Amino acid sequence: MGATNLRCRECGTSYELEARYVCEQCFGPLEVAYDHDGLADDRDALRRRIQAGPQNIWRYSDFLPLEAPPGPSSRVLSRVGLPAGCTPLIRADRLAERLGLGEVWVKNDAHNPTHSFKDRVVAVASQRARELGFDTLACASTGNLANAVAAQAAALGLPSYVFIPADLEEQKILGTGVYGTSLVKVRGTYDDVNRLCTEISGERERWAFVNVNMRPYYAEGSKTLAYEIAEQLGWSTPDRVVAPIASGSLFTKIAKGFQEWLDLGLIEGAAPTMNGAQAAGCSPVAEAFAAGTDVCRPVKPDTIAKSLAIGNPADGPYAVELARETNGAVDAVTDDEIRAGIRLLAETTGIFTETAGGVTAATLAKLAERGDIGADERVVLVITGDGLKTLDAVRGTFESHEIEPRFDDFEARVEEGVHV
Repeated sequence: MGATNLRCRECGTSYELEARYVCEQCFGPLEVAYDHDGLADDRDALRRRIQAGPQNIWRYSDFLPLEAPPGPSSRVLSRVGLPAGCTPLIRADRLAERLGLGEVWVKNDAHNPTHSFKDRVVAVASQRARELGFDTLACASTGNLANAVAAQAAALGLPSYVFIPADLEEQKILGTGVYGTSLVKVRGTYDDVNRLCTEISGERERWAFVNVNMRPYYAEGSKTLAYEIAEQLGWSTPDRVVAPIASGSLFTKIAKGFQEWLDLGLIEGAAPTMNGAQAAGCSPVAEAFAAGTDVCRPVKPDTIAKSLAIGNPADGPYAVELARETNGAVDAVTDDEIRAGIRLLAETTGIFTETAGGVTAATLAKLAERGDIGADERVVLVITGDGLKTLDAVRGTFESHEIEPRFDDFEARVEEGVHV
């Protein structure tokens, strides 16, 4: 594999590619480092190899922290577990027209096996966990990750433990328990859940907590969104990406994916402007950006966007730094704006997104209203989950008509009402 070691993002200390997520020297976060020098020798051959790969994230196995699979190609991995990725990138002309923008694309990652981008990160983390000899999958989750871990464990025949806040949306609880996982509701916020899982990971040595002791590998799965977007745009970058921020990992890893391919000369263009989206009821990253600091002060979440409700985001400072470096921003939107964002996306594209997507769509609308987006920019809006996971958010946001089974009643109660 191209991965060479784990490296501290703060002090640069290197570690072996093992189950480790924090630096012993400075307690900074670890990320995977790679050596891709040999891949740049024949870019055309590399593009052809990617295009000939399986229709999932394993087509990008050269850029993921996994050992070479047995057999002639990465197609072997495509038959293990639940392969994710290769989700549609949809040109959204009606959305662009509504907002007065030139070119908008929607990367709809609700088309993954459990209907969120978390299938990408779990696919990578679970494969690496198996390589390292772990026998149980686990996670701390705000909902989508719970679905993905439970489903992936079922597909792999592994036991799993999923820890969630007790007040999580019912749809996400049902969409987790159905896979036969050990589902644990914790009376507290996600940050409380995460602290508990960190403690348990130290006591259960054979458990792979995908977003704790497997976090450096898990996070790399988000890069595949950038790879797909670039490939779907004809091996080029968009001018701007608008993506949600919870922990900040997805936001920063999308940028890392584009940069890796730019550095190799595999794609044309420049690093895109990165705009982050948060809910006003949990916006430590947006608040830090507005204050001109990279210190994300912890907050207690109070928002309908529960999948983004991480009050103490691990990668928050890096998300702030990235937004500034790319001349982007991090914005926050209210719950009412989130509902309006869900409706806006649905009415103009036919895509029903969960509340996190409502946050992202509402942020795009805010950027357009402020005049931050140039008329000639190509913008990609990242949608990370399906609206069927957060149905309560759209209750009461539209009207319906109840009539007798007669034409005159339809004409009087429906058609006349529409024309008024």
